[in-house]
Amino acid sequence: MTRLLVGPFNRVEGDLEVTLDVVDGRVASAHVNAPMYRGFEQILRGREPHDALVYVPRICGICSVSQSVAAARALAALGGIAMPANGQHVTNVILATENLADHLTHFYLFFMPDFVRPVYAGRPWHAEAVRRFTPQSGEQVRAAIAARQRWFTLLGTLAGKWPHTQSIDPGGSTRAIDAAEKVRLLARVREFRRFLETRTYAAPLEQVAALESEAALDAWHAADPLNGDLRFFLTVARDAALATLGAGPGRFLSYGAYPQPDGSTALGAGVWHAGALSPLDPAAIREDATHAWLSDAGGPQHPRSGVTLPEPDKAGAYTWNKAPRLAGEVVETGAIARQLASGHPLIVDLVGRYGGTVYTRVVARLLELARVVIMVEDWLRAVRPGEPFCSPGRLPDEGCGAGLGEAARGSLGHWISVREGRIANYQIVAPTTWNFSPRDAAGRPGALESALEGAPVRDGETTPVAVQHIVRSFDPCMVCTVH
Repeated sequence: MTRLLVGPFNRVEGDLEVTLDVVDGRVASAHVNAPMYRGFEQILRGREPHDALVYVPRICGICSVSQSVAAARALAALGGIAMPANGQHVTNVILATENLADHLTHFYLFFMPDFVRPVYAGRPWHAEAVRRFTPQSGEQVRAAIAARQRWFTLLGTLAGKWPHTQSIDPGGSTRAIDAAEKVRLLARVREFRRFLETRTYAAPLEQVAALESEAALDAWHAADPLNGDLRFFLTVARDAALATLGAGPGRFLSYGAYPQPDGSTALGAGVWHAGALSPLDPAAIREDATHAWLSDAGGPQHPRSGVTLPEPDKAGAYTWNKAPRLAGEVVETGAIARQLASGHPLIVDLVGRYGGTVYTRVVARLLELARVVIMVEDWLRAVRPGEPFCSPGRLPDEGCGAGLGEAARGSLGHWISVREGRIANYQIVAPTTWNFSPRDAAGRPGALESALEGAPVRDGETTPVAVQHIVRSFDPCMVCTVH
């Protein structure tokens, strides 16, 4: 047996290390370490509840809106505050702007550059990968960076700035928009649509969103295998057998994304397993700290009553990350879970054939990118200038609330308890907390740890390229993990 320590990883938000035990050229077991501790959950204790809206965006520089929205929902639940329709639409646009930018960044800046590596120099598509995806200088990379920058100017109008926007409120959005601004925002969305339809898909968004099976995807790809970056990815994925790489636990969690005024969500909620969707029971969530450098006194705890108390010298621990479990089970979260919970036929078909793998995770994110841009246009058209964007509301001196939603990388939850007008407890479970969790008390590995088992390791590799693909398919955000 050979032991490899892989990390720190580049092109990852925060610090990450993975210890691999390799036997006969395959990963036999993996242990994932989030080596940085930050302590936002302690920082918030004793502060006024609204202070959470200032502090939690600072958890992360790339998912700050997601943290803001989760905190605002927790405060709204605490105070029984309901958003007007305009506030719901604008909040969804703000959140979608960040989430879609993350999908774009993941594909062009984090994931595809790994196929430029010399290890693939003999493949027929390698020269084209170098031309498109070489970091900083690749043709498509440079175009994507410019598109991303222009896309984020939406938030100048809607939220003042990004990251750490401050217009998100429990009652909606504190920044109303007028009719002229609505027209300018729609123009900016159309500009982003043009980039995607020209560069990423080389096809209308509606055509991509309507792909309903692997057979339909294959036919669409075969018509012009190198036209557009999604088709190019499919060419690479088939040659590199990405559908066989990085199979996760097979159980997928979504809290539901983008709430609508009628109480539904634009992307569904639930737990997908063995081809079926079952209702989500948030009361079944527990965080196990057995192998974290944190106190595990009292055993696994629901986040509502959980504690985050550092124990850096704890025996048997190897990460600062807790191990969330749903009804005792390991789950995977992310765009793939949202598309399954929404019943999108393409992802249902692909996951039915291959499970949650590198291939299906990336396809799910690119599909979601196309689908949600269309939704953003609809939400902006639904805004009614002159009508309320935010409902005022008072927070009680005693109570608790939970804010559940979906960041780009998956299910994000904030739980707040208030006593005598101050935050008594605040707990956060981020998407990468779920996906990059350590083993629990029963010894079950987390989603990434199990996905790495069986990954090939070539002779002489100290940073196995297959491991890089698997890790990046989950798109870790380690600073949110250790908040």
